[in-house]
Amino acid sequence: MARILDSLPRPSQLVESSTRRSKPGPFPCRGNSMTSSAASARCPPLCSHSETTTKAFAVPRRKAVALILSGCIFSELSSHHQPAYAQPGSAVFREYIDTFDGYSFKYPQSWIQVRGAGADIFFRDPYVLDENISVEMSSPSSSKYKSVDDLGPPEEAGKKVLRQYLTEFMSTRLGVRRESNIISTSSRVADDGRLYYQVEVNIKSYANNNELAVMPQDRVVRLEWDRRYLSVLGVENNRLYELRLQTPENVFVDEEDDLRQVMDSFRVNKVSV
Repeated sequence: MARILDSLPRPSQLVESSTRRSKPGPFPCRGNSMTSSAASARCPPLCSHSETTTKAFAVPRRKAVALILSGCIFSELSSHHQPAYAQPGSAVFREYIDTFDGYSFKYPQSWIQVRGAGADIFFRDPYVLDENISVEMSSPSSSKYKSVDDLGPPEEAGKKVLRQYLTEFMSTRLGVRRESNIISTSSRVADDGRLYYQVEVNIKSYANNNELAVMPQDRVVRLEWDRRYLSVLGVENNRLYELRLQTPENVFVDEEDDLRQVMDSFRVNKVSV
């Protein structure tokens, strides 16, 4: 601090220096939008800007020290209070734990719960209504699963999952057609030591724009929706659990990493009786 005080010039020295530099120079004062007569009236023919500039900094040493200290304190505080931003493409997750039925998973924080959707639990993206997550379970009285292996290999389980989706999406409308294919099937052992199956399918729905048209040329087929369905299957408590993720294909391209984190987070847990 003593070095800082000694290095600062005294006010008298600043005034003296400004007086020495304020001698008339060879350049006349110029105005931006004034005429020559107005300029001569408002400022002298020869003036020095250095005098005004130098006098602006002719402050007492105590005030100068206060300015330096306040600047240091402000820079220190601002360095510790920078706002935190999420990395692009990464979502913030919440964890849903159902201790009564015995399962848990993570879901995007911005998604909202929808009641009365028919599943045990249902969350939906409030902005992309076709994007949702749900969990369904088999009845403990009608099924006695010991392991997910009871469904057969992952390929057979994938066929059963696809058939279930197509059954649920059956429509009585005229001219509706569905196209589907299994994208991938796999199995993994999670950190809880349990075996899980993962199934990914794509389903497209086509419909006529005029269902009651008589002439074929008046019935133009259009794509209604194109969705990716991701399922995770696990067995515990003699029940089959299925985590379902539904998302439009164009959204899946942008959110694939986040959705796969949701899939990998699904766990089935032992329920104490």
